[in-house]
Amino acid sequence: MDILPYLLVAYGTYVVGTASPGPANLAIMATSMEAGRTAGVATAFGVVSGSVMWGTVAALGLGALLEASATALVVMKILGGLYLLWLAWRAARGALSKTPIEVPSGPPKGASLTLRAHYLRGLGIHLVNPKAVFVWMAIITLGLPVGAPPVLAALIVCGCAVLGVLIFVTYALVFSSEPVVRVYAGLRRWISAVIALFFGAAGTRLLLS
Repeated sequence: MDILPYLLVAYGTYVVGTASPGPANLAIMATSMEAGRTAGVATAFGVVSGSVMWGTVAALGLGALLEASATALVVMKILGGLYLLWLAWRAARGALSKTPIEVPSGPPKGASLTLRAHYLRGLGIHLVNPKAVFVWMAIITLGLPVGAPPVLAALIVCGCAVLGVLIFVTYALVFSSEPVVRVYAGLRRWISAVIALFFGAAGTRLLLS
């Protein structure tokens, strides 16, 4: 079978799903502006790792099982909602803080622990995000027809991982540039307030759903 059309559909669906605004994009942008390029890239790789995990799960057919299990989906929504509300609380604290930030000139002390924390934050955001599950289920449904060779599933997951790195790392690089950081330094409290409202609304919506 000609796998190219299926790959193009799968990759196109992934690009649309990942490039659209969501918790992962917002977290990478905020981290890059506030903590610097390296922290933003670490968050981006955490998001990509979570995406690859969900892609593997969906390719193995477990995504459909999760959709069919009402209990599992409810638990996931509760965990995701609480996590987003926690992120909203952290952003709200930043909005209320009057301490100015400086343009980062290098990694802070204890950067290895900080980078690990940023990576785990990106991973956590994507693992508890039901949107990631449904995007991957759409990708697999459109790009992996019945009877497709196993190599097609591997190409879809690996190709989407490469696209994820390009998209999310680009976010980190752009929003960690000095001009953007300087703008952020002046608007930090307002931006943090918007982020808090976004995460708070997203978390509340998940819990109520």
